[in-house]
Amino acid sequence: TGKVKLPEGVEMVMPGDNVTFEVELLKPVAIEEGLRFAIREGGKTVGAGVVTEILD
Repeated sequence: TGKVKLPEGVEMVMPGDNVTFEVELLKPVAIEEGLRFAIREGGKTVGAGVVTEILD
């Protein structure tokens, strides 16, 4: 679980869009660059991606 931070000027991402964003995780999670992930909301997958960079 985490909070998504979209780039400045981006309010919404539509199907088919590609966007780079940051996620602030609420709990520590074992994660590494190249890991694939899914974003789920209300039991449905609403996005998917690949971790490109780990920030502290």
